Amino acid sequence: MVEPEVYHELTDEEKKIVDRIRPSRIFLPMLFGLLAIAYLLWRQFDPEAFAKVNWTYHTLAWVGVAVGLQVIRHLSYAARLKLLSDGEFSWLKSIELIFIWEFSSAVSPTSLGGSIVAFFMLAQEKLSTARTATIVIYTIIMDTLFFIIVIPLLYIIYGAQVIRPDITSFGDSGGWGGTLVAFLVAMILYGGFFSYGMFVNPKGLKYLLKVITSIKWLKRWRESAMELGDEIILASRDIKGRSMFFHLGGFLTTASAWSCRFLVINAFIIAFVPSTALDIVNQGLLYGRSGYMFLIMAFSPTPGSSGLAEMVFGGFLSDFVPIGFALLLAFMWRLLTYYFYLFAGVIVIPNWIRKVLNRRRIARALKRSEAVGEHEKA
Repeated sequence: MVEPEVYHELTDEEKKIVDRIRPSRIFLPMLFGLLAIAYLLWRQFDPEAFAKVNWTYHTLAWVGVAVGLQVIRHLSYAARLKLLSDGEFSWLKSIELIFIWEFSSAVSPTSLGGSIVAFFMLAQEKLSTARTATIVIYTIIMDTLFFIIVIPLLYIIYGAQVIRPDITSFGDSGGWGGTLVAFLVAMILYGGFFSYGMFVNPKGLKYLLKVITSIKWLKRWRESAMELGDEIILASRDIKGRSMFFHLGGFLTTASAWSCRFLVINAFIIAFVPSTALDIVNQGLLYGRSGYMFLIMAFSPTPGSSGLAEMVFGGFLSDFVPIGFALLLAFMWRLLTYYFYLFAGVIVIPNWIRKVLNRRRIARALKRSEAVGEHEKA
């Protein structure tokens, strides 16, 4: 991805980050995905169901809707990035950076995301350290806020059936209910940690991190914890005084991106299962089921939930998707929303790194030119 002579221009820390987004990283998530698909082929493949797939105008139209929703999702993230950068990024730059951010998330365990790469990426765009910290931490808070509002709200509206098919009460949800509650609580604590630091008491949070990492078996993370504390303090200073419209814009772009991510599934199911009811109640339930499925995926140890996503798709949506169609829909859904970013990143990231290094070379050349000019004047 990066030529050897270019790679050697990076610092040791930058090399570590670039190694996290090298092209070979795509093979592990693809392997997990292919293994999951192979397993589903073995267990669920139904030639008759596949033979019934007709590429009618209805199918093509709704596949087009799915693609359109994916585009809106990307643009929503780009709009959020443009907003948080205070307009320092153009639309094209924001769109490019979201490709890199999504790729880094796709090749990292979902529970970790692409935040480390995001810090590096934004730092190369000559943003201040405070602004960089604000963007990364604020996006974590907004993503978490969306889930802790929407997930309970969907349960209030639809009841236990929003969790999984054939569940009529929380009591008969078995391990799924407990798992989802545990994940939601973990998400609340995770988002609350950053929210407290950014909006309430950043210095107190840094001190807490210092105390926690004083424990013998946690000392190895002390330096990283102190860096995180400093970043939260900088972000807190940067975010103070922001208007309500700023925060509203941040949440609405987040809600738009996540909603489009859920609704892509709705569009694919409508495309290939024409009997799907289009009323708002059924479509809302399908939206909710996708939300609960993504809550499970958020804690996946595999890169981008690869393998897990394909496996749980048919189970969570079995009352909407006939077993014979689950494999096809899961593959097309992941192809558009996940594998697309894997392949796009392989193209976008090398070009972006070259542009960053070219800017560095120009900056060094200008400094040398200025130094020579000052020497000649002397």
